[in-house]
Amino acid sequence: MKYNNSVHWVFSRIVLGVVLVAAITPARDDPRSIDHISSREEFLKLARPAGSSSNSVYASLPNLMFAIDRSARDQVYYINSKRYQFHKEFLAANYLTLDRGERFYENNYRTPNRRFILGTIAFYARTGRFTFEFWEGDVITKDILRESSTALSSSFFAPLAFKSNSTQQEAIARSLPEIPQAAVEETIREQSYIPLNLARNFGVLRIIDDVTPDTIIDRNEVVILKNPPIRLTPLSGVITTTFATPLAHVNLLARGWGIPNAFIKDAAETFASLNGKFVFYETRDDGFTLREAKPSEISAHGRDVARREDQLTPRADLNFKELSLLSSQRKTDALRFGAKASNLGELSHAIQQGSISRITVPQGFSIPFSYYVQFTAENNLDEPILQMLADYRFNHDPPYRRTRLASLRQTIEHGRMNTVFAHQVIEKTRKLFGEKGVFVRSSTNAEDLENFSGAGLYTTVPNVRGNEALIAAIKKVWASVWNYEAYEAREMAGINHSAVYPSVLVQEGIPAEAAGVLITRNPFDKDDNSGVYINAKRGLGIRVVEGKSVPEQLIFDAQGGSIRVLTRSDDDTMLKFDERGGIREVKIESDAQVLRPELASRLARVSLEIKRLFGKDQDIEWVTVGNRIFIVQARPFVE
Repeated sequence: MKYNNSVHWVFSRIVLGVVLVAAITPARDDPRSIDHISSREEFLKLARPAGSSSNSVYASLPNLMFAIDRSARDQVYYINSKRYQFHKEFLAANYLTLDRGERFYENNYRTPNRRFILGTIAFYARTGRFTFEFWEGDVITKDILRESSTALSSSFFAPLAFKSNSTQQEAIARSLPEIPQAAVEETIREQSYIPLNLARNFGVLRIIDDVTPDTIIDRNEVVILKNPPIRLTPLSGVITTTFATPLAHVNLLARGWGIPNAFIKDAAETFASLNGKFVFYETRDDGFTLREAKPSEISAHGRDVARREDQLTPRADLNFKELSLLSSQRKTDALRFGAKASNLGELSHAIQQGSISRITVPQGFSIPFSYYVQFTAENNLDEPILQMLADYRFNHDPPYRRTRLASLRQTIEHGRMNTVFAHQVIEKTRKLFGEKGVFVRSSTNAEDLENFSGAGLYTTVPNVRGNEALIAAIKKVWASVWNYEAYEAREMAGINHSAVYPSVLVQEGIPAEAAGVLITRNPFDKDDNSGVYINAKRGLGIRVVEGKSVPEQLIFDAQGGSIRVLTRSDDDTMLKFDERGGIREVKIESDAQVLRPELASRLARVSLEIKRLFGKDQDIEWVTVGNRIFIVQARPFVE
């Protein structure tokens, strides 16, 4: 069987050797995977239980993930499912694939000639049968099903039957009668209700046939899903009418969010009259409740949401007025300028004191929160913002919310700037940078926090030249507090929107030859205690943080000093400053080394000094010019 080389093209460049073999099958009591299951005891040692209640049909359902590598003659990995929650975690930890997001799902669940076949083996105690099955959204083929049956049967101690989880899979299975099969009815015994997570909540009921990339689900909705999706944004409750095993991603997500979740047969038809109404939804061992909420319950729930006692209200000093140099700031100044700017100030101080060397923080100055407060007051925006946040439709209608936020951003960008303040900013910028281009960057009190990074949520305007462009960029950064993605992320994290304030960091623009992001740990392998992960691109680092193309990816071993190359950059263009302002794209040689080993090693070692300075793992943005390393952001690494 041939598989598509483009599916895993990046791995033609990965240096693995014996390191990979050792990584996949280490000599320890809880191996990452094994290639044969020779007994029920061995199966149970790696399997995890599913189901949320003792009375559920799934209460005693052990399940074990497997991966079949078609590029290695159908080698089977029986994955330690107590150690890894998802297939992608195992594959990434062992450098079998670095695909992420949509690319991972497309390459492993949609592509017929994929490299990996990913599935699960489950044991149904009531029938005494082992089954192998795939995620209900996996578009399998005859070849995939046939290969899976052969590879698993030759390496598993007991007979295996295939259980389909979608109509597409059923059709494929019917065309291969030689493969033993277990009907869904055989495993769930025609049950009309199966609880998958026990909880209670309120929300607006919505019935969805299919979740597409354009589907927006509000966090305040209880959703009846006819076809379970692989990804969901946070919501208030889930009901599936097409059977999905507890191993399905939608069920794992619901369990993590602590929301009520159940399979309820014919729910879309049974509860069609409640569609669009505010409901109470509870899942229990002995049954469920789904009914229209009482007026008193709606009022009480509304008061709870309005109070949001669980919300995090970021602290802010709104009285400080000085335009302050980075070199004069310390970490505690986050109250005035946000953590992004104040962390750079702390790092600048460490460099001045000589405790950290071999790096530079580009000079700059910060506009404190107080000037945003002044701007919104002078433009009469405070009351409209509060009314927007309290508006029922704004809170329950995502498309409407997106439109309102866009309108608010436009209002801010066209707002009147205080002339005295504008003169101060222009004068300080010209004094520090002359006519050089500057970066106008966000630094809010709701980013770079220990439990909320806010990475990529707010706006940076690169290579700003000219007085009018500078003032416009400041307003654009202020407006980005109300980016739709920023609002949704803060809402998920429970951050009080009315207490979020933006500072602006005006900073020297560095004409980067290479740029990127690094993490002072190995995100692919939690057992690697000495790895530093580096992403690198030629030119400005905007494309690295956007994640729109494959960067050069390196793992530096701090103990041994070696560098493992995971991928080379696939770009044939790079971004650089335009002399007229902004950025432009130029052609470059693709598939070549971005960072020399000596520079990568020095960058990684310096990052560990920064980690020691702040006392925890760091997510660091950097740029290089020649042999010089510039640090442009250091924030706590958030899983």
